[in-house]
Amino acid sequence: MKKISILICCSMVTFLTAQDDFSDVQITSEKLTDNIYTLFGAGGNIGLAIGDDAAYLIDDQFGPLTEKIATHVKTITDKPIKFVLNTHFHGDHTGGNENLGNAGAMIFAHDNVRNRMETGDEPSPTKALPVVTFNDKMTLYLGNGKSLHAMSVNPAHTDGDTYYYFPEDNVIHMGDNFFSGRYPYIDIDSGGDIDGLISNVTMALGIVDDTTQIIPGHGKMSSKADLEDYKNVLITLRERVKKARDEGNSLEKTQKMGLSKEWDATHGQGFINADKIVEFIYTSAD
Repeated sequence: MKKISILICCSMVTFLTAQDDFSDVQITSEKLTDNIYTLFGAGGNIGLAIGDDAAYLIDDQFGPLTEKIATHVKTITDKPIKFVLNTHFHGDHTGGNENLGNAGAMIFAHDNVRNRMETGDEPSPTKALPVVTFNDKMTLYLGNGKSLHAMSVNPAHTDGDTYYYFPEDNVIHMGDNFFSGRYPYIDIDSGGDIDGLISNVTMALGIVDDTTQIIPGHGKMSSKADLEDYKNVLITLRERVKKARDEGNSLEKTQKMGLSKEWDATHGQGFINADKIVEFIYTSAD
């Protein structure tokens, strides 16, 4: 577990250093419905919902990007950003909280998101913390018959993961429970768990249909078929890694078995490579 923390922290430091001034980052968007968009930049994908009198953001990437994000939102709507909802506590999803909180936005998240932001090694500023928290579910009414449903899910990516679902628009933001077309980061030191992840993906597949538009935490906009493919990869890898572990193989030996070779070229070229996904599963599978 300590080895995982060191690897992830080193990778994050490298990433953040490379992105230190964010000057080259461009914010782009994709229209999903008349009032729902997704924004891409650096960090986790952002959901944007336009209500009767306000704009709602799901996640807000890194702090230095807030001005660019707000400027881009203004090209879509003149409604002010009054509400921010976090899918979990990681800084590439909550880094803009403080700026938006200072600008008057109300921040919502799972209880554990506030707890981890408040008690971490580097506690977040007060204005970055969620001011409304929940531990199960919550509904916001956007007007015009539209609603936004927050659904707490099992510890998977972290122990504070939330899905945000727009039933009338048939759009769901899964946060980092879904890394589309790539291996996921399972933050074991923050309650992450492969079994919880598979359970949550199964839950999402019970909600969506063939026309649902799925916003992943990272990666391109996705469909039910994409999510099914993701689940199949997770289940197959879990079975292989657990079998190798249960047969007495060390982590290092298991990593050398090529258990993920079918997907390494497509899924393992980013932040999480083959060795890391095997380590996450080896460590957390029941």
